[in-house]
Amino acid sequence: MLKLTKVSKVYEGKVAYRALTDIDLEVEKGEFVAIMGPSGSGKTTLLNIISTNDQPTTGNVEMEGKNPLNLKKNALAKFRRNQLGFIFQDFNLLHTLTVEENIVLPLTLDGTSVREMKNRADQIAESLGISSIMNKRTTEISGGQMQRAAIARAMIHEPKLLLADEPTGNLDSKSSQDVMNMLVSINQKEQTSLLMVTHDAQAASYSDRVIFIQDGKLHSEIHRGESRQAFFHKIIDMLSLMGGNGNDFSSVRP
Repeated sequence: MLKLTKVSKVYEGKVAYRALTDIDLEVEKGEFVAIMGPSGSGKTTLLNIISTNDQPTTGNVEMEGKNPLNLKKNALAKFRRNQLGFIFQDFNLLHTLTVEENIVLPLTLDGTSVREMKNRADQIAESLGISSIMNKRTTEISGGQMQRAAIARAMIHEPKLLLADEPTGNLDSKSSQDVMNMLVSINQKEQTSLLMVTHDAQAASYSDRVIFIQDGKLHSEIHRGESRQAFFHKIIDMLSLMGGNGNDFSSVRP
């Protein structure tokens, strides 16, 4: 579904900075992959390249056999809008709009009819348990509710690939658990491929496999077995093995 071949990224300047080196990565349809690594390891650069917001210096990115970075500006914007969904740590909701207006924003850009937007918003709100807050402003709801609204916005146009950047970073333990359960449910029911960058071992333990990056290179990967708890401990062990500063990873929540 997604394939990266020998992707490298060098930022030019007075002193050139190599952010990624020869990254090979494949994500199958319906797979849930987490990416972890210390701060500055290249996780965000990798996500930016996959999301087409940045271009690799060398290497190739393919989605379903085609390189979206070869598209012209308007076609690329449409590809990003239709094929990709985005979830961010700070929600990125517009405070001047209601929850419902935020959720249907991707559809308004595509000229979808008001009735169709309303139907799809109602359906997804019910599935995520946020029907009661649809007419509220974002300033009137909790962080957990904001992230549910952000997930609804990311999913309303049924993207093939969902990209999540620290989706639990601003949430308490209970809200984090709720959000991760929702992402797993979406991943399984819709067969939406999901790629998540996180510092949180607990969040990563919900994935099918975790890829570890260090100093811009693939360090290792581990696969989940039957037990999420055992997977969680494997992730912790790998993070310990990689070292890094105490602030590089969020506090462990067993």
